[in-house]
Amino acid sequence: MSYPSASVCLVTLTDRPAPTTVGALRASGHEFRTLREELRANLLTALAEGRDPWPGLHGFESTVLPQFERALIAGHDVVLLGERGQGKTRLLRTLVGLLDEWTPVIDGSELGEHPYQPVIPASVRRAAELGDGLPVAWRHRSERYAEKLATPDTSVADLIGDVDPMKVAEGRSLGDPETIHFGLIPRSHRGIVAINELPDLAERIQVAMLNVMEERDIQIRGYVLRLDLDLLVLASANPEDYTNRGRIITPLKDRFGAEIRTHYPLELDAEVAVIRQEAHLTAEVPDFLVEILARFTRALRESQSVDQRSGVSARFSIAGAETVAAAALHRATVRGEAEAVARVVDLATAVDVLGGKIEFETGEEGRESQILEHLLRTATAETVRTHLRGIDFAPLIDAIDAGGSVTTGEQVSAADLTAALPELPPSERGEADLYDLIADRLSARTPGERASAIELALEGLFLARKISKETAETGETVYS
Repeated sequence: MSYPSASVCLVTLTDRPAPTTVGALRASGHEFRTLREELRANLLTALAEGRDPWPGLHGFESTVLPQFERALIAGHDVVLLGERGQGKTRLLRTLVGLLDEWTPVIDGSELGEHPYQPVIPASVRRAAELGDGLPVAWRHRSERYAEKLATPDTSVADLIGDVDPMKVAEGRSLGDPETIHFGLIPRSHRGIVAINELPDLAERIQVAMLNVMEERDIQIRGYVLRLDLDLLVLASANPEDYTNRGRIITPLKDRFGAEIRTHYPLELDAEVAVIRQEAHLTAEVPDFLVEILARFTRALRESQSVDQRSGVSARFSIAGAETVAAAALHRATVRGEAEAVARVVDLATAVDVLGGKIEFETGEEGRESQILEHLLRTATAETVRTHLRGIDFAPLIDAIDAGGSVTTGEQVSAADLTAALPELPPSERGEADLYDLIADRLSARTPGERASAIELALEGLFLARKISKETAETGETVYS
């Protein structure tokens, strides 16, 4: 699933079809399909061939996607309900991939009608006058998706349309339907229109959508145009009990054929996959650190101290991974390291800046940092247990108890960290060096990765109360 700030996926364009007139289009054997027939056929073809119609979505495979697919097969308009950062917009934008790559439209038409099905009076007149010579253009599927973020200042003119005073000034009478300037929804004819945060639309604006959703016509001031619009209306919304900014009016909600609830990833692997897919990392972030961030995010979603009505967005863990990577690159640049690899010490930098993304319960005022730090420690300990279970750390603990110490920090290089590690006695059973064993368990291959893995082990020993840790005002942390 996903997730924040996804854009319509880029596709490799194939050559557009050749016909340039409606006569040539008919001669090519092209057949007209409504938008819903097109989506249904392409979805069923993908499913029959075993292709994934929803690339880049994680965690919805057995829940949201089957419901969404059934809604599309049924030809329903859909509203997605869910907390922030659950991938609602990403899902809507991915639907573009189920459209035909190229579709014919009447060249120069304001609404992009199919050449076989002119809709507005001007196109009907041109089709009658030109016959088989009606010019045809080709529209790519990426141009058939329109998206609008609902805001309180959105007007009927924005969505539906209004009288264009310039056309009136050109000499047309007010009674002429060609004086109308069409809004976003009519202009999405033969395409998909998505409205994000639908409850934020003023109720009178939602009323203006009623005819579009049911009768498929539009009403603008004194005009009633039977345009036979061919489009799919999608919407997203946060649960009404959280937004408190508005609601979807009952008649409009009734016109959506399907209401589907989204959710955060149910499995840890899906959470990690979302971070890896969406985060733009400026340095290497080992898998175990990404796992800690994923566990941290999931712990916040289960915490009674966090307002769960607002949710904990996937953007939280994504921004966390990006911040951790930035800290690693900053250290590598200052210290002259050839390799920028994030370490456990960098996780604190993420906590410092991400607290504003969380809404806490009112009774937790003043304890926010403590809650975040506690849950981060819990996530770290769980990750250590998962990956380093069964390793005998007694030699390292004994070496530290004997007076050894290891210093790390935001500006301590990987080389300095590993150089400060206490020497361990050789294993009596001929086993691999403990540091090598830790690195192998965490798939650490480079010196930077090795330092990061060993630092995780040290943090795990501290959390298990096997060694102590002190943090100085200079930012250095000493395990001793």
